Amino acid sequence: MELNQIHQLFLECSVASTDTRHIQSNSLFFALKGPNFNGNSFAPQALKSGAKYAVIDQDVHPTDERFILVENVLETLQNLARFHRTYLGLPIIALTGSNGKTTTKELIHAVLKPHFKTVATVGNLNNHIGVPLTLLSMKAETEIGIVEMGANHANEIAKLCDIAQPNIGYITNFGKAHLEGFGSEEGVIKAKSELYDYLKANSGLIILNTKDAKQVQQVGTYNNVYTFSETSETSVNVKLIATQPFLSVAFKDSTIQTHLVGAYNFQNSVAALTIGTYFKLTPLQLKKGIEAYVPANNRSQIIQQNSNEILLDAYNANPSSMEVALENFKAIQNPNKLAILGDMFELGTTSAKEHLAIVNKAILSEGCRFCFVGSHFFEQHTVHPRLLFFETFQDLQLHLEESTISNTSVLIKGSRGMALERVLELI
Repeated sequence: MELNQIHQLFLECSVASTDTRHIQSNSLFFALKGPNFNGNSFAPQALKSGAKYAVIDQDVHPTDERFILVENVLETLQNLARFHRTYLGLPIIALTGSNGKTTTKELIHAVLKPHFKTVATVGNLNNHIGVPLTLLSMKAETEIGIVEMGANHANEIAKLCDIAQPNIGYITNFGKAHLEGFGSEEGVIKAKSELYDYLKANSGLIILNTKDAKQVQQVGTYNNVYTFSETSETSVNVKLIATQPFLSVAFKDSTIQTHLVGAYNFQNSVAALTIGTYFKLTPLQLKKGIEAYVPANNRSQIIQQNSNEILLDAYNANPSSMEVALENFKAIQNPNKLAILGDMFELGTTSAKEHLAIVNKAILSEGCRFCFVGSHFFEQHTVHPRLLFFETFQDLQLHLEESTISNTSVLIKGSRGMALERVLELI
């Protein structure tokens, strides 16, 4: 079946689906394969559960016309998403970066959605499957699409750009994330800049923080840029007022009081303000959008629990985000501070060095106690009166259950695999 024919069948459906456990009525099911599953085996069940059609690449039920047999289901999903994106012809904002992608995406969405029919990546569905599903969730009435792009190897962003064909792009930063796949920080810069490469080749607009020298260098002489900084020489200028207890910024003639913590969220907020300004929103509209956003999903959440104030930032971690989180925590004015830090994953051969660097930073952080958990941190065990090391979460759990923590500011941060949000039940 030709791609345009599959697209016509897709338009008859309400949604694209890849999981028979969450099939919606009238959906188009894609029978994807994985290391431990074969979606073709579940395709008949998808139809029984309400899917209108099922895209398969193994002939599981040739007599049922609701099966669409293709050579490769994943490639069909990606090609259909690209076709649908072209069919809609709407502006697509793409963003990537080492840290802050999802928060920035949510802030951009918060600013735009009261004024435009906007569809954005749900959660962090930002890979070779999530990006196509995001594009296929856009309808004829959608006015702006916001697509988050993640990668842990070279050429992945280029592939996602080929599918999403963004008109506008923003890179949050270049940091020490997924070094195992990228090989080095230089590899990170090259891979993330694949978004810039696409935009340059297709006359797209680059949103640029002119204070980020590495990004300015990557953009080079390309002049289709919309810039921001704290100076008056850029398209948008915003000034940082305060970071405690929450981030506040001066924009135009007003003060925007956010629900975000940390100076590291200043750039994320300004990027959203800049994109909103580009789309001709007023300062008051922008202020309302930013102030309406409240962090969730274990990302920079402030939680009051008993007498403790907890900064839960346990969705993910890498050396760059860990460092700025500690800098922000250092500024908190409380004599009782405890940082519970979990292993950082996907660092490859640099893992030992990067975990030791965080331990050394902790030693220099006066007035704060630290609990390090995970085998990577445990390998860097150091005898110090303010530092404790636990090889497993169960070891940490036993310690916390025997401890009394009160009137304390607590930072919880670690890679997703550590699931450190479990600490909330222990303090």
